[in-house]
Amino acid sequence: MSSAWDDVVAVVGATGRQGSAVVRHLLHDGWRVRALTRHPSRPAARRLREAGAQVVRVDTEDVESLRPAFRDAYGVFNVQNPMTSSIDAEIRQGRNVARAAADAGISHVVYGAAGVGDVRTGVGSWDSKLVVAARFRELRVPLTVLRPMAFMELMTDRGYYPSVGVWHVMPRLMGSDRPVGWLCVDDLGAIAARVFADPARWTGAVLGLASDVRSIDECRAAWEDVTGRPPRGIPMPLALFERFAGTDLTTMWRWLRTARFDMSTQTAREILPQAKTVRAWLDETVLRRGRR
Repeated sequence: MSSAWDDVVAVVGATGRQGSAVVRHLLHDGWRVRALTRHPSRPAARRLREAGAQVVRVDTEDVESLRPAFRDAYGVFNVQNPMTSSIDAEIRQGRNVARAAADAGISHVVYGAAGVGDVRTGVGSWDSKLVVAARFRELRVPLTVLRPMAFMELMTDRGYYPSVGVWHVMPRLMGSDRPVGWLCVDDLGAIAARVFADPARWTGAVLGLASDVRSIDECRAAWEDVTGRPPRGIPMPLALFERFAGTDLTTMWRWLRTARFDMSTQTAREILPQAKTVRAWLDETVLRRGRR
C-alpha cells in the first residue's frame, strides 16, 4: 500500500467532473494533492484550494507547463475532455501528460478513460483513449486505466443535455430497453483514490466500472418514482442535436444498440462495495436538490 500521508498526487483536469471528485477523495484519504487547471482563479479552483489542495496552473497543450507540476509527485490522475476541445486535442494533450509523467519518473498514473474494451469501435471518444493509453505504455509509465461506463450525471447535468440526450435521442438510437452500465462521478473519484492506495494490486489493470445496470426505461421509472413526475424530454430532430452536440454521442448510441460486451458490476463493487445504484443515486441527488 502506498503511504498517502507522505505522497503527492497531481490531478489533471482538477476542476472538471472527474478531476474534482478525485481531488475530494484523495484529500479525504490523506494524500497531498496538486490540483492542475488552466484557470486557478475561478470559483471551482478556489473551492479545491479551500479544501486543502495546492492549485497549480498548467496547460496540457504545453508539455513544459506540466514538468514542474509533476516534479517530486508520486502519482498522476489523468483525464481529458474531448467535448470541450476535440478528439485530436484530447490525444495531443494526453500524449503530453504521458511524456511529462515519464520524464518525471511518476510511479503510478491512473487514467480516467472510457470505452468497452481494447478493440476500436469507431466511436471517436473511446478510440482516442486507446491511443493515449498506448502512449503511456510505450513510455513505460506504470498505468491503471479506469473505464467508467455511462455516468449517472447524464440524467441531470446540464452539460450533458439530459432533457434532449439521455431521455430522448439516446433511447431512440440505442433502444430504451437496452441495458446500460452506470456509475456516478463521485464513486469514480473514490475508486481512483483506492487504486492509488494499492498500486501492487492495480498497476497494469484495465478496469471496466459499473455499479448498476439499468435500461433507460428502468431509469425513467426510477426517476418518476423518486420525483413524482416523468423526466423532462424535448423531442428534437437528430440533425439538430448533432449540430450542437456533435456526432460522437450519436455514433456511440448506435453502436450500443446491438453490441455485446461485459457490463459486470463486480470490479466496481470489489473496489468500492458501497458504490451507488441508480435508485440510491437518484434518491440522494433529488434530496440534495430539495426534491425539485
